[in-house]
Amino acid sequence: MDDRHPHQPDEGAIVLFDGVCNLCNGAVQFILHRDPQGVFRFASLQSEVGQKLLRQHLLPADVINTIVLIEHGRSYTQSTAALRIARRLRGAWKAAYAAILIPAPWRNAAYRFVARNRYRWFGQAEHCILPRPEFKQRFLE
Repeated sequence: MDDRHPHQPDEGAIVLFDGVCNLCNGAVQFILHRDPQGVFRFASLQSEVGQKLLRQHLLPADVINTIVLIEHGRSYTQSTAALRIARRLRGAWKAAYAAILIPAPWRNAAYRFVARNRYRWFGQAEHCILPRPEFKQRFLE
């Protein structure tokens, strides 16, 4: 599930995330604060927009155990998505992209381990977060 899927011409960079996962919500906040140019827009995987984008990119609609990055008309999941996001953030986070040299099966094994345990370690919200007013325009409805 780490392969790219062709789609349409560049529609901007969209991050789909598990909207009830506290770790995932924290990751969205982390990205927002390190993306002053507003490169990334967001939607929860559970939302109508998120479900539509999953279908458009031929990804299973029930996939909530990975972050999905849609960039330049292609979709990326798991560690590849996380690393491609990191390389576009402000500061030293760009250097994390060097981990792309690690074979994907190894990177994704570590990613899946964290994903399997995220609710136990970080908790789960009752419902998707509401963005702060200054970031509301970055969330797709």
